[in-house]
Amino acid sequence: GSDENTGRLDSPFKTIEKALAFSNQYAGKTVTIQLRGGTYYLDKTIVLEQADKRPSALLVTAYKNEKVIISAGRRLSLQWKPFRDGIFQASLPGDAAFERLYVNGRLQVLARYPNYDSTARVFHGTAADAIAPERVRRWKNPVGGYVHALHAGEWGGFHYRITGVDGDGNLQLEGGWQNNRPAAMHEQFRFVENIFEELDAPGEWWVDKPNHILYYYPARGVSLSRASIEVSHLKNSMEFRGTAEKPLTNIELKDLSFAHNERSFMDTKEPLLRSDWTIYRGGALLFRGTERCKVTNCHFTALGGNAIMFSDYNKQDTVQGCLVEYIGANAVCFVGDPQAVRSPLFRYEKSMPYEQLDKRPGPVNNNYPQECVVTDNLFHNLGEIEKQATGVEIEMSSSISVLHNSIYNTPRAGINIGDGCWGGHVLAYNDVFNTVLETGDHGAFNSWGRDRYWSADRKYMDSLVAVFPGLILLDAQKQNIIHDNRFRCDHGWDIDLDDGSTNYRIYNNVCLNGGLKLREGFYRIVENNILINNSFHPHVWFKNSGDVFERNIVMKKYFPIQITYWGGKIDYNLFPDPSALESARENGTDPHSAAGAPLFTDPGAGNYAVAKNSPALALGFRNFPMDEFGVKSPGLRKIALQAPIPALIGHDGRAGKSELISFLGGKIKRVEGLGERSAFGLPDETGVIVVAAGSNSLLAASGIHEKDVIVRADKQPVKDVTALLDIYQSANWKGQMELEVFRNQQPVSILLRLK
Repeated sequence: GSDENTGRLDSPFKTIEKALAFSNQYAGKTVTIQLRGGTYYLDKTIVLEQADKRPSALLVTAYKNEKVIISAGRRLSLQWKPFRDGIFQASLPGDAAFERLYVNGRLQVLARYPNYDSTARVFHGTAADAIAPERVRRWKNPVGGYVHALHAGEWGGFHYRITGVDGDGNLQLEGGWQNNRPAAMHEQFRFVENIFEELDAPGEWWVDKPNHILYYYPARGVSLSRASIEVSHLKNSMEFRGTAEKPLTNIELKDLSFAHNERSFMDTKEPLLRSDWTIYRGGALLFRGTERCKVTNCHFTALGGNAIMFSDYNKQDTVQGCLVEYIGANAVCFVGDPQAVRSPLFRYEKSMPYEQLDKRPGPVNNNYPQECVVTDNLFHNLGEIEKQATGVEIEMSSSISVLHNSIYNTPRAGINIGDGCWGGHVLAYNDVFNTVLETGDHGAFNSWGRDRYWSADRKYMDSLVAVFPGLILLDAQKQNIIHDNRFRCDHGWDIDLDDGSTNYRIYNNVCLNGGLKLREGFYRIVENNILINNSFHPHVWFKNSGDVFERNIVMKKYFPIQITYWGGKIDYNLFPDPSALESARENGTDPHSAAGAPLFTDPGAGNYAVAKNSPALALGFRNFPMDEFGVKSPGLRKIALQAPIPALIGHDGRAGKSELISFLGGKIKRVEGLGERSAFGLPDETGVIVVAAGSNSLLAASGIHEKDVIVRADKQPVKDVTALLDIYQSANWKGQMELEVFRNQQPVSILLRLK
């Protein structure tokens, strides 16, 4: 169309901006803007602000299901010529500045070392020598390149821009502000990119910015003369701006696709209270000061940063039916204004003396997200660049509902609540799995509660809350409810309530692998959950915490760490065997609990409802639906993956003498009799034999060989398979575990990779 047209079907406008401006002629009325199929390349971010004259409701949608792509990029027409060694070059327009290149719709690789490896666990490939001086000396001018690395503790990632090189070949860097827990970069998990000398593999590219030349090494089968070339341009595609006093209301985006947004990792620098996070308050869509706005059935892919950001005041907004996949950072974020927080602190180690604390409850103002809903969405392959990333991030917000979403393939949590301000969140019917894939010490669901009473100095905090217990709920005012979800984390906890998380009710959840952890906090009620192949992990609880753990099915003994006080009530739980139950009773808990098989209906199919004669029912356990997890809309459900259902590891099977058990891609069994003791040169008949290491397993990758015998793990003796699996589940969150194995009748120390 043309922006000189009338805007009717037979006389359409050309640009979205013109249509939006024209809609203001219909002040007070309901208006629909229909976009014909095609790609709309934005010259600048579309900004819609509150105005006195605007429609009472506005829908922007695709016309009759035509495919509409709103691109934050540009399409380039280039003339290519050979450079050398399979690399081609082309002159760029003088105003072209980008860090993402798409050829025939596929994202290409910015020149990097080590080369891109789709099978590598972290950053698609890392190397300890990525920034070694001997490598740096090969580069003519690395200024403008990037160093990406995991946090030394694997708590997210860091990103740095190269600003120079000193005389010893060491890089000079700026950045590292993407994580709110400062540390060195990881010594192994690091890589460099945007270095010309590292352009040496098909699919890689680099831009000589001063001379405006693009260098590209096309993959086999790519014809550059016919190829579609697109590049990133804008970080934010659309922004909706109002205020709490004068919000922008009743806007819906429906059946649209968003693509080609620029990377934002160097802008991820604002600290979020004492969370581990920093944030960039932007994304393909940015909402600030809105009410009753919706994003419905939209598709977000190939973005460099966040998909949807709700910043500061937003009320009763909804994200529904969306597909967010293969993006650089987070799917949906709710982040309030720190100035709405009383006595805010921004670093983990900071605390405020009692005399200086604002002791009034709740927020200062209402400049934060509230009563918003994220429902029936599919979020996967998130955090491809930024590793402190998640499916739904909630910070300084109230009453956010996260319902019926499928979230998987994330580097860290699938859902994260970063603080106790101000609670009231409901997480229900979600399917969250394949999480914490690139980091450590985290969970499929993770929370922190480093609220105003909290301190990293445990002795001080203990004394403070003992004398002034009224401080505890000043921020965590409303109870957070987590119910009827299915969680699986193979490299941490399925549910991880960390550092002061307070005022939660957790019920009717299926935890498929990592168990449930409650670190210090108050008033957590955990009841009627099923913890498959794992158990309850209470860590460093407060005196008078008020915690409750009742009517749950656990499949291992509890794994307490530094627990002196056992909360309000720990009882009526079902244990796998008498020894696990007795271990709990030695701590003074579970007087009415029992031991026995839960008698699941169809565990192989993921149905953990228990039979009528299950001992769990006698303890008060109640069955709950097993078919309500994840997305519900037929289109998304058809393409969504389901959480992998684990084989049950029962006590009898684990300890059986000749039974082979799958373990980290291999097969293991217990030592059996004097014959095997003699054959392997063992001091006694204890230990676990590696019957098969597996060619592509974590056992093989760690250097474990067939016929190795594991005799110690995580500095604990390994009596049999049962003992090894218990130690493994307890240490899994660390990402690695020390082993002592007997090999050729000699002890060998090995660091076993757990992810």
